[in-house]
Amino acid sequence: MDANKEPPVVHPAVAALSFLLGTWRGQGEGGYPTINSFSYAEELHFSHSPNKTWKLGSGEPMHAESGYWRPKLDGTIEVVIAQSTGLVEVQKGTYSTEQKVIQLQSEMVGNASKVKEIRRCFRMVDGTLCYDVEMATNTITLQPHLKAALKKL
Repeated sequence: MDANKEPPVVHPAVAALSFLLGTWRGQGEGGYPTINSFSYAEELHFSHSPNKTWKLGSGEPMHAESGYWRPKLDGTIEVVIAQSTGLVEVQKGTYSTEQKVIQLQSEMVGNASKVKEIRRCFRMVDGTLCYDVEMATNTITLQPHLKAALKKL
């Protein structure tokens, strides 16, 4: 870590679990009545990164996302996203390597009392990653929600 750089601020909601922060590696055993017992190795990484989304000016952490992207050779893609707010998305869509565009449509939004649908579109524009997110709730039809332009570090 850079000596001049301060460690990230731990959000108060996470402070009680801060003992988990870091990378953990070890071995385990598994089984179930319908399968043979087995041994396995595992690595878990727990992080608190306020630099996912944060408020301009104050630097206060907002939310973070983590997930898996599964592009298929036929140009389709499946994405699973878990948000720090507890919301979970299962999305399907398409991608174009030539046009550098990924379009996603929610198949399922879980653990959400209000959010019913999410669409995401990612585009590369002159070396900048641009994205738009649209969202629908119980009371509002699909509307623009987020829009950003990001430079690669």
